[in-house]
Amino acid sequence: MHIQDLTLSNYRNYQNLHVKFDDKVNVIIGENAQGKTNLMEAIYVLAFSKSYRTPRDKELIQWNENYAKIEGTIFKRNRTFPLEIQLSSKGKKAKLNHIEQRRLSDYIGALNVVMFAPEDLNLVKGSPQIRRRFIDMEIGQIKPLYIYHLGQYQKILKQRNHLLKNLQRRQSKDRTLLEVLTEQLIEHASVIVEKRFLFLQLLRQWASPIHKGISRDKEELEITYSGSIDVSEEEDKEKIKKQYEIAFADIIEKEIDRGSTLIGPHRDDLVFYVNGKDVQTYGSQGQQRTTALSLKLAEIELIKNEVGEYPILLLDDVLSELDNYRQSHLLHTIQGKVQTFVSTTSVSDIQHKTISKAEMFHIDNGIIVQ
Repeated sequence: MHIQDLTLSNYRNYQNLHVKFDDKVNVIIGENAQGKTNLMEAIYVLAFSKSYRTPRDKELIQWNENYAKIEGTIFKRNRTFPLEIQLSSKGKKAKLNHIEQRRLSDYIGALNVVMFAPEDLNLVKGSPQIRRRFIDMEIGQIKPLYIYHLGQYQKILKQRNHLLKNLQRRQSKDRTLLEVLTEQLIEHASVIVEKRFLFLQLLRQWASPIHKGISRDKEELEITYSGSIDVSEEEDKEKIKKQYEIAFADIIEKEIDRGSTLIGPHRDDLVFYVNGKDVQTYGSQGQQRTTALSLKLAEIELIKNEVGEYPILLLDDVLSELDNYRQSHLLHTIQGKVQTFVSTTSVSDIQHKTISKAEMFHIDNGIIVQ
């Protein structure tokens, strides 16, 4: 799988750009604020229909313009097809093979992308929200229907929280509506948690041996799911659903008192252990970074195993954040098999033959020179 070419119109600081890429390694070089990360972000948006940097699509549209468009030609499963994302004040359009997709779950998964940016080094020590986003985006790529359930869950959660606030302030007494929303929330929550459990089992299979290799057999990585209700990975959707019903019945008065939904997938987390110790609390910076790198490399192999082809890898200003050993391990792992985009201010600090053979693109204020 690879992107053959990319066309940007009115996207961030790119007014008009058409660029063809190498199917192995592409290095995007430029000073800060010239458009390196914008180019990486555009590829990410083409895959996921949304940015990893901002939840507001209007920020992606060039100043004083009405719309932005990202077009890409993708080679996957021995065929070529176009993808297109168009953003405007009227909303978002996603086209696969020139046909507009009514649901994003029908679009996401056409292009598989793994992003590794400096903020991903905070995957271990950062907030639970970062880890939930990590797991949600990766499941969505291999099981697009998950995106639908997640979207429905978030929509109902917002409605339920609004009603709980009104009940807290005594602006509403409608407990019947609360029961309906709770029932709907549980339906989607049980699917989400079941899919997360299944994904976690796959992730462990790849991440644990990769981590062991990077640490030169000195460390064992374990990943556990920390849920807001007491369910185990052995339980299926119906058992998870039953546990939610019991938990929500027990906590309803506290939720009204707080004006907020206190349990559910939006409150869950992942916990990483190295040699039996919580890496977030007790791990060194090196162990935290090795864990983050192991997870990203595991993502690549997991997607290959599930989809049948390697995803595209985006390394946005992250190589300079890794020491020579981890940097070399990463580049050696992807060498020759994963189309990779590397953004950097300079290649002088990256000592690896993968980079020396790469296609170089120099960016200056939104203009690319090969």
